[in-house]
Amino acid sequence: MKTRLLTVLVSAIALGACGGGEVHPPVTPPPVTPPPVTPAAPPADLLGARPGLPPPPPFVPPVPVAYTRPNGMTVWLLERHALPIVSIQVVVPAGAASDPADKGGVALAAANMLDEGAGARGALDISRDVDRLGATLSTGAYADYAFAALTTLKKNLGPASAILGDVIVKPTFSAAEWKRVHDLWMNELKARASEPDAVANVVSLRQLFGTEPYGHPTNGTLKSAARVTLEDAKQFYAASWRPERATCVVAGDVTRAELDPMLDQMFAGWKPAAAKPAAPVTPSVAPKAADVGVRRVVVVDRPDAPQSVLALVRPGVAAGDPEAPPLVRVNTALGGSFTSRLNQDLREEHGWSYGARSRFSFTKTRGLFSAQAAVHTEHTGEALKAMIADVEAVAREGLTDEEVEKTRLIARGELVDAFESVEAAARRLARNAGVGLPADHEAKASAVLDRATKDDLRKLAASHVDPRGAIIVIVGPRAKIQPQLEKIGITTLVASTPEGD
Repeated sequence: MKTRLLTVLVSAIALGACGGGEVHPPVTPPPVTPPPVTPAAPPADLLGARPGLPPPPPFVPPVPVAYTRPNGMTVWLLERHALPIVSIQVVVPAGAASDPADKGGVALAAANMLDEGAGARGALDISRDVDRLGATLSTGAYADYAFAALTTLKKNLGPASAILGDVIVKPTFSAAEWKRVHDLWMNELKARASEPDAVANVVSLRQLFGTEPYGHPTNGTLKSAARVTLEDAKQFYAASWRPERATCVVAGDVTRAELDPMLDQMFAGWKPAAAKPAAPVTPSVAPKAADVGVRRVVVVDRPDAPQSVLALVRPGVAAGDPEAPPLVRVNTALGGSFTSRLNQDLREEHGWSYGARSRFSFTKTRGLFSAQAAVHTEHTGEALKAMIADVEAVAREGLTDEEVEKTRLIARGELVDAFESVEAAARRLARNAGVGLPADHEAKASAVLDRATKDDLRKLAASHVDPRGAIIVIVGPRAKIQPQLEKIGITTLVASTPEGD
């Protein structure tokens, strides 16, 4: 009996070891969630709460000392003694707008000849001597004025200024140098026809101003340049580069006590003529009036071009107009910065362009406003539609609150940059003198620029940016872009050559 019970017991144990019967899985305890940790409070600032920063005050540029020399020349002196550098710019109010009829480009040609031989030095001698002094010397012309500029270390101011004096007072106008300069000029004009941005600028001027003084580019056209002779350049120089018409802007490490004797030596032979020659005078001109609501579209055909250049132009304001300073801020919001509406729309959002921009050309008389972009040819129509819409929106609604503050800070920063270096300050003041602004213009304009309100900017945009009646210039393949233009409602096109004819 005992043996049987033992057998049954052993069998039961064996069955359990082999997995027989019901087996329950182990019970896993629930995860324990740690209590939230409250971060420790930062230690109290012993100096108290950080105060809010007020907006930066307007930057008021320094005003140069202005006086007149015995020979009639006006001098603007801006002393800057932080670095031993001096920059001189001599300007005369005779630029491209003073070119004789049918001889566009003569003002620039005359200015370019000044450093092609002067006094006892030839063109190579001038270049070599300026380089040896570590200085820079340049001449040129813009729409309203021509200039000769020098920047040098103060220790080399004596010999460097002597070269500048010869360039202004004793240019030789060598026939051999003229041939070289004129040939280069003609080649540059021929090459310009293949540069669509330059072509758009040329055609825009012609369409807006016609045959008036501002209607041609500074370097003229192929037809006008072919008519300009060495004698023309000489006569223009004799009539324009007179001391009583000139302003000498000097900025840098020099005092008036040092400057006046130097100017006596530089311009010893530069005296006003007893019988003054008839000086070229920039006429008071205005862009051709455009009918409100009438939009003229001009096309310069460039077959198979991968890009089209779009330009929207309309009349602007003169440099001396009280509305000119705050218009800089309107332009900054529309197309004057990387974050402007035009660039963000055409480049960043749609990828139609590498960059879109706008500008006001502030000349002595009424200038122009222009919005411009190079876009992929296949997107010409929609890009133009978007450009017009962006300009219309600013004209209609003005700037947003964010744009008002952003443009104020950008404008302030750009004005600081304009006076940061000696050379930049001299260039800015020379530009003001060239377009007929007074020596204290920047100091007065900075306050107007800074305090313009949102409503002020809205009114300015409505008056000076409205694209109704604007002229649109397109440089691109007409056969490919015309169907696109028809889709956005533009059915009438005017043809133009790269020279604006």
